[in-house]
Order: sequence, then C-alpha cells, then structure tokens
Amino acid sequence: MTRSQQDTDRADAAHTPTDSPEPQGNRATGQSPADQALQEPPGRPVRPSVKVEPNPALADSAFLKAARGEKAAHTPLWFMRQAGRYMPEYRAIRADRSMLECIRTPELAAEITLQPVRAFDVDAAILFNDILTPLPVMGLDLDFVKGAGPRISNPLRSTRAVDLLGVPAARESMPYTAEAIRLLKPELDARGIPLIGFVGAPFTLASYAIEGGGSRNYEYTKQMMYAEPAAWFRLMDKLATVQADYLGEQIKAGAAAVQIFDSWAGALSRYDYQTFVWPATQRLIEAVKPYGVPVIYFGTDTGHLLGDIARYETDVVGVDWRTPLDTAWAQLNKGQAIQGNLDPLLLAAPWRELKHQVDRVLDEAAGRPGHIFNIGHGILPTTPMDNVRRVAEYVHERTRQV
Repeated sequence: MTRSQQDTDRADAAHTPTDSPEPQGNRATGQSPADQALQEPPGRPVRPSVKVEPNPALADSAFLKAARGEKAAHTPLWFMRQAGRYMPEYRAIRADRSMLECIRTPELAAEITLQPVRAFDVDAAILFNDILTPLPVMGLDLDFVKGAGPRISNPLRSTRAVDLLGVPAARESMPYTAEAIRLLKPELDARGIPLIGFVGAPFTLASYAIEGGGSRNYEYTKQMMYAEPAAWFRLMDKLATVQADYLGEQIKAGAAAVQIFDSWAGALSRYDYQTFVWPATQRLIEAVKPYGVPVIYFGTDTGHLLGDIARYETDVVGVDWRTPLDTAWAQLNKGQAIQGNLDPLLLAAPWRELKHQVDRVLDEAAGRPGHIFNIGHGILPTTPMDNVRRVAEYVHERTRQV
C-alpha cells in the first residue's frame, strides 16, 4: 500500500530512536549486550508456531475488527481485570479459595472469566489468570498474600538461581489454562464474544522474580541488569521462551487475541529499555505472530517508550491514562490500533465527571478506526459495578454507527 510522505516519515521516526544513545556492547564486534548474551540461548527454543484458523463467527466482532484497524459498528470495549473483587459473585467464589486454586481449577477459572460478560455489555472476555502463573512451574515459590499481593519466598538473586530456573512446556506444566478455555468457549461463541489470552512480558516477570514481589525502585532487578548482564539475558530468554509457549497453548485452545502485559516497563529509561528489555520482548512477540491472532502490547507509564514499542509492530498498543490517546497514536505505525485509556480511578467518580472523561477519550480517538476503549490499568476493588455498566452502555450508544 502506498503511503504519503507524512505517514512514511512518521513510521520511520517510530522505528528509529533519535533521542537516546545506541545500546553499547562489544565495541570491537559491534555487538550489543543482548547480542552477546543470546548467542547461546538457554533451555528449549521457542517451538515453531502454526497459524490457527479463526472462528468465522467471531471474525466480524467489533473487538477483532478494531484490533485489525478496521471500522467497527461501534467502539469495542472491555476492561482490564474486569473479573475481580468489585463483583460480589467473584468475592463469593474467592471467599474460601486462594487465587492460585481458582487459576488452577478450570471450572472456577471459566466461571470467573464469564462473570463480567454476563453482567456487562463488553465486547471481549479476558481469561481469568495471573501474569505470574508460570513462575511456580519454573521453580519459584509463589503465594498471594491477602493485603500484600504476590510474594516469592525464593527470589532470584544469583547467577546460579537463574541457571537452575526451569523452562517447562506449558501443555504439561499448566494444562488447566487450556482446559478452562475449552470449558468457557461454548458460551462465549454463542454470545459472539472473543476471548483474550495473556501473559506477562519478560521484564515484568523478571522484576517480580528478582524482587520477590512488587517494588518501588526495582533495586535488585537493576543490580542484576547492570552487574550481571549475562545472567540477566539468560533469564529474559528463559521467560520469553516459556511465555511464547504458554500463549501458543492459549491460542490453540481458543483465544482469539492475546495481550502481553509489561506492567513495570515504565520504570526504565529508554536506553535501558532498548538495551536490556526490547530484544527478549521482541523475540516473544515474533514467536506469537505466526499464529495469526491479534497481539496487544500494554505497558504502564510508557509514554517515553512508545517509539520503541511501535517497533514491535503488534496489532494493538495499549496505553495508560498518562499519555493523551491522540498523542500516543501519532507515535505508532500506520495501521496500528490503540487501546485505552481512561484512568481506572474515574470509574469510582460521580457520573457527571466520569461521562465527561469518557467523552474526552472518545474525542481524542475522533472516530478513527482501530480504537478499543479500555482503562489504563486494572479495575480497582472499590469500583461501583453500576459505573462499569453505564460506561459500557454509553460508549456503545455514543459510537454506534447508524
């Protein structure tokens, strides 16, 4: 397709970093640290993927059309963490069950995934799971502590710990995920609702694995990046391998799209992102693309990284509320769709202010094909269900094509 010079210049600018230095590696060979570390990648290579034929009944859904950058009958909408503690039916299931029990019990994971689909007029379902699910099967002791979030009792703090980390096949180590998808697919297909599978990006998983939980400064993570780069890149490579395989199993079980969550990427400078994160994330994305389903990349506080994120050439880029939607879209490639980007705290605001801010997001999208309405992070537990319902109805009403 012929593009105007303006579009060409914009795409070229998105692909070529201009305001930060090139990553430094071996000056004699011209290799970056990533190139050096990945010459002998550890563990199992990413298995070649095979294109999965899409369900023809879902191909014309508003969500999948927008993800392809096509004009839809209305702006599609879903919410990150749309199945969660703000819903009484979710709290009832979780009352006497742990997070990991719900994830590893296919019947429970399927039921929780379907709860918001039944309650709200959303255009996509996202599998009930957690980005940290693969870490235990790789050898880390993970628990979700009430009031404190995820905790890992044996965090990775040495080269030996990284080397001992396993690279298991998802089909054998996490079969419950594919089974949950198979259980919930009949109802979703009957409703014409696509399912989104997901994983965490290598950097975000590495941060949890090294820090032992959430972090403000990522001190241990950056220490490994800077002081033990070979171990760092081996870890990133292992995580990319496991995550690519896990996404493949989700797609083969019936996921119609996938999202890669890089929740903590915004903690990095652009130089560090390019040097220590981009290569492994690109490897993960390239391993998933041949399946033929839309790929969404989402990071928080990543406005300064959008030029590099555009270089992944994912179908959709998710942005949080810190960057205006139109500003973010201008930094992406021609044809890339965008997802976002209401502040999740606004879902607890009075309707007058909430509606005003929903209008602002829609005005920034300006009716352009390829916009998927979402919030800029997960729904908070204190969110009123009625506000979620009203936003879904209002977005559809305002954007419906007559």
